[in-house]
Amino acid sequence: MAMDVLIVDDEAGIRKVVGFTLADMGYTVHQAASGDEALAVFARVNPPVVLTDIRMPGMDGLELLRRIKELSPDTEVILVTGHGDLEMAVAGLKLDACDFIAKPVGPDVLEIALKRASAKITMRARLKNYTENLEVMVNQQAEHLMDVERQCAVKAAVEGLTQLIGGVTGDVEGGVGIFNGLPCLVSIQDGYQRIVSVNQLYRDRLGDRLGQPGYEIYAGAAGTEAGSPVGRTLSTGLGQKSHEGIFGTDETLSAVMVHTAPIRGVDGEIDLVLELAVDAGEVQRLQDELRATRQRYQQLFDEAPCFISVLDRHLRIQAVNRSFRAEFGNSTGGLCYETCCGTGRPCFGCPTLKSFEDGQPHQSELTVRGKDGQQVNVVVWTAPIKNDAGEIEAVMEMATDITELSRMQDHLASLGMLIASLSHGIKGLLTALDGGVYKVNTGFRTGDQQLVQAGWGKVTELIGRIKGMVLDILFYAKKRELQLRTTDACTLASQVAEAVAPKAEQLGVAFVCEIAPDLGSFAVDSVVLSAAMVNILENAVDACLEDQTKETHEVVFRARPDANGVFFEIADNGIGMQPDTLSRLFSVFFSTKGSRGTGLGLFIAKKAVDQHGGRIGAVSEPGQGSTFRIWIPRTA
Repeated sequence: MAMDVLIVDDEAGIRKVVGFTLADMGYTVHQAASGDEALAVFARVNPPVVLTDIRMPGMDGLELLRRIKELSPDTEVILVTGHGDLEMAVAGLKLDACDFIAKPVGPDVLEIALKRASAKITMRARLKNYTENLEVMVNQQAEHLMDVERQCAVKAAVEGLTQLIGGVTGDVEGGVGIFNGLPCLVSIQDGYQRIVSVNQLYRDRLGDRLGQPGYEIYAGAAGTEAGSPVGRTLSTGLGQKSHEGIFGTDETLSAVMVHTAPIRGVDGEIDLVLELAVDAGEVQRLQDELRATRQRYQQLFDEAPCFISVLDRHLRIQAVNRSFRAEFGNSTGGLCYETCCGTGRPCFGCPTLKSFEDGQPHQSELTVRGKDGQQVNVVVWTAPIKNDAGEIEAVMEMATDITELSRMQDHLASLGMLIASLSHGIKGLLTALDGGVYKVNTGFRTGDQQLVQAGWGKVTELIGRIKGMVLDILFYAKKRELQLRTTDACTLASQVAEAVAPKAEQLGVAFVCEIAPDLGSFAVDSVVLSAAMVNILENAVDACLEDQTKETHEVVFRARPDANGVFFEIADNGIGMQPDTLSRLFSVFFSTKGSRGTGLGLFIAKKAVDQHGGRIGAVSEPGQGSTFRIWIPRTA
């Protein structure tokens, strides 16, 4: 069946073109020209996917996203962005947008985004269906267990029950009537062992024996007046418990467990004896069934491919399955938020607490920590467990690990933002490159060598920046394992300095190099580590060039040893940084260079240092300059 898609855009031409594309792909298309119209169509059609322009007059795409998520959290919203909408797109992802695509919307990109949204919808539906089926199965098994346990409890409860019916001596028939629902043979006999009353099951199995001796149904010694269970009770004044054989109406012999209890009159003498006989075979069958049911329940509980825990009202763990123990340890008796999150208080919006409050299942996405300290992203479903009175005794949590899926989604979202940023940056560089080429051509035509040199200088600079952008995106997109080799630290530091010094001096920035002679050696990937330090040094040179308040500028590169590693320091007297810039310095896609940077350089540099087991930090004062410090251990 075709999936409904709602297109929201204030431009009719875009709605028409995208609508034709979606129709050709097999989707059922609905259209709206504004946010208000979209909400009206959404209320009528309730489509699973909404494709909306992020910038519209009146209600924009972000407000429409918020309104739709309030109405239907499971609806997937795809944002369509233009140039300069990157911050709005990031805000949309924080509001749980499924994806964003850039204008102009191509069929291939559109199809990929819709398939991703469809996959999320399908996965959510499967998880919900699986959880609901599991809840039904668990509830059915729990009800069956309770029925079986009640029946088996009859045997143990008989002696206690009989003490409560001493008053039936005046109303025998009324006293026996309370036992008609029990799955055992009940009779009341007088002091001569004559049957005065029986329950319905006794009549069905042994016939109407009122007035006849009760011991005649037994085989062996119990079939005599003195050896019968009732006879022993009359002679000793005590209740009896024994295994006997009884004959049915068809003379077949059955094994039973017999319990007797004396019923005394007001004078303390035994007036009547209550006798209950439970079919031993039925008890054994029920016990076997109970044991098998418990085993099946435990197997279902343990083998379920998700983390299952049962929690009380205080969020204390009552039971867990095998998957839960493997990921979080054997934590029965502990508090769930301490076990799974390592915190001292319940998670914000805890679905289990909500289920205790309203008795309904709830769903939530949470980040927890396994016993190895690694973060695990999970989708949690809760199911209240109620007693016979309808009161919630516990809540079962079922959590499915979606860590890998979340990583893929984050990577795809990051890649989308990176591509948008990179395309915008390269477009600007290519425009500037055209200007440099124009200068070279003009210089050749007019014979102006100074103009030719200036043009070539501009072209060379722009090609270098484009190369840097492409290398950053390749390094970010491709996972690269370190190639560790023992390297002389002085040699590596000298190579880094030689790579940056000519550029700095050419641009009029003094380059000072202070490398201690006794740095020793360490195990590093020299390509990765030197690229990280070159990036920081080039940033220092750029910071000096942007500062117009000082007559002279310099960049200082220092390297010195310590007991366990090597310290590298890169200092400049450039423009410096504000505190908010400093706090976001190593974040992915954060750049102080605007369209001239990808926002990946320092992120990649920190990643390289972290991979080597080192540390990196920075201090800065606006107008005074910045200092970066890197420490690399001798063994990574």
